[in-house]
Amino acid sequence: MKQHATLLIKCEDRRGLVAAVSKLLSEHGINIIDLQQHSDEQGLFFQRILFDMTEMDISREQLESLLDIECGRLQMDWRVAYKDTKQRVAIFVSKYEHCIYDLLLRHRIGELDCEIPLVISNHEDLRAFSEGFGIPYHVFPITKDTKAEQEAKEIALLREYDIDLIVMARYMQILSDQMIETFPQQIINIHHSTLPAFKGAKPYHQAHERGVKLVGATAHYATTDLDEGPIIAQGVEHCSHADDVDDLIRKGRDVERVTLAKAVRAHLDERIIVEGRRTVVF
Repeated sequence: MKQHATLLIKCEDRRGLVAAVSKLLSEHGINIIDLQQHSDEQGLFFQRILFDMTEMDISREQLESLLDIECGRLQMDWRVAYKDTKQRVAIFVSKYEHCIYDLLLRHRIGELDCEIPLVISNHEDLRAFSEGFGIPYHVFPITKDTKAEQEAKEIALLREYDIDLIVMARYMQILSDQMIETFPQQIINIHHSTLPAFKGAKPYHQAHERGVKLVGATAHYATTDLDEGPIIAQGVEHCSHADDVDDLIRKGRDVERVTLAKAVRAHLDERIIVEGRRTVVF
């Protein structure tokens, strides 16, 4: 697996795209392991190529230079990620423990292929929990008056740790535009509702008032438009008229942690291409 890499491509659809990229890779001893593609109704082409570089006859720098030339000729947006370079993930959490526990446990047993060098919170509540997994826990208490100052400190810390992805594991704060713009398409949030339904606060209470028959969760990239970011994964659980708000919350917690883990794994596996407000998830 250390010699594997993933190439993601997005461009206008036309003939010859698959052949051109495949030819470039094969000419340099690269073996394509998996290839997935999608053309949408708006005439856009999306592709994910997982390939093996064991017998590659050029360096990675030379490969990227050739890709830059060929993909530039074909007007492709592209990026390549190498399996032996692990992404560094920061988890943001407040007081709810179910999502962070699930993520840290999955990481410990090898389901999430990344490094988690720190946890950031606005409360002390989960310090012992995080440090029990051997992960440093940093607290930045936030009020309306201190929000900008504290977020500036968080950004500095994230840069110090060279963080690639932020996971909001029920972090009960609205991130500023500055934070989101500093880490574009690098912040995954879990919302305890099947967005776009029941946005904002207390979605389970809203759902109960409407007598829903499904309760769910949505994992999406955070954007400057609250709860409007591109959706990565969603999950649902059946409920009925007999369920009260506490029942919906209990069922929702199960869906939240599974849905968030799916989204994080998709990001780490380089299976997501963002197009406007949508995603293609291979």
